[in-house]
Amino acid sequence: MQITKDTAVEFHYTLSEAGEQIETSTNAEPLTYLHGTEGMLPGLEAALEGKAAGDKFSVTLEPKDSYGEYQEGLIQRIPIKHLQGLGNNKVWKPGMSAIVESNQGRHQVSIVKVGRFNADCDLNHPFAGKTLAFDVEVVSVREATAEELSHGHVHGEGGCGH
Repeated sequence: MQITKDTAVEFHYTLSEAGEQIETSTNAEPLTYLHGTEGMLPGLEAALEGKAAGDKFSVTLEPKDSYGEYQEGLIQRIPIKHLQGLGNNKVWKPGMSAIVESNQGRHQVSIVKVGRFNADCDLNHPFAGKTLAFDVEVVSVREATAEELSHGHVHGEGGCGH
């Protein structure tokens, strides 16, 4: 089966910038998404269109096709209690990434400066303004279920839990 609108897709990827690996899913679960619902980077979704399980390919995405151009002046002061993702670290430090919930959903931000109660955060995605290279292996493609289509995302084994 080929990847088309309303198919559930699983794939592994390795992401690089300027020849340096940034992240990979190859040692973890594959990434899953519902094709054609704007839940994937536009350029990567376009590159996946028409591919099938077992296909391997590479694609390089300009900022406009991935996380967008870097925008100056997107620094916002956020109460530390609203930052998520500290993990095993004890305190937030400049350069760390955090997740923030807003009316528009979850956003990844970069810590610029940390005070006692607030942190100045760069609201640009950490990969904004970067040309990114993806090495992709399609693991599986199947028709999405009616429930997945109504929810707008792929469900794992046993349903989605909401």
